This record gives sequence, C-alpha cells and structure tokens, in this order.
Amino acid sequence: MTAESQMYQIDRLLSHVWMVRTFLKHSEEAEEDDELCGVHRGLYDYMLALGGALRARDSELYLRQARKKLPKLRRAVALYVEIQPEISGHTNFVMAAQSLTSAVDEITALLEATEHP
Repeated sequence: MTAESQMYQIDRLLSHVWMVRTFLKHSEEAEEDDELCGVHRGLYDYMLALGGALRARDSELYLRQARKKLPKLRRAVALYVEIQPEISGHTNFVMAAQSLTSAVDEITALLEATEHP
C-alpha cells in the first residue's frame, strides 16, 4: 500500500470517528459530563492535527502526524468505552462505542503495518 493510499484509507475511517464525535458533542449527555466532552475534543484534536497534511496531499507528513497523535486518540476511545455504560445504555451510545473502537482499531492496524522508524 502506498503512503498516499494509506492516508486516504485512514481518512475514510476517520469519517466514522467524525460521526461519533458529532453525535457525542451534540448529545444532551455531553452538556452534563466533562469526561464525555473530553472524549469528543480528543477525537476532534486528532482529526485537526491531520487536516492540513490531507489538504496539502502530503502523505508522509499525514502519516507521521497520525502515528504521533495515535496514543491520544486511543486514550479518548478507551475513556469513552469505559464511561459509556455510565453515560447511557441507549443503543446509540453502545453502537457509537463499537463504531469508534472498530474505526480506531483499523487505523491503528494500518499505521502499525507500515511503521517507519
């Protein structure tokens, strides 16, 4: 897989992250829970860090930033999975956790498969 195709594959997966982030940000529960706000901010921060490189079509910078910021993204996902049952057991929140986990696991696998020193 080329660096460019990897960048675009990650960007496609981030569309799922974006939808979960938007759902969480606009949920009533986010108005009352600081940790949940931290989750949607963490998701946004990851995507923001990659946006400039994507617009410039600079796949090497994109992948470097994606790897550098990945631990923060994974922490946000882990926090959401941990607090989701306390926030709401509604299907929307459960499916958001599954969608987010799946997308970030795939992003992680893509980045680890072509890890550069």
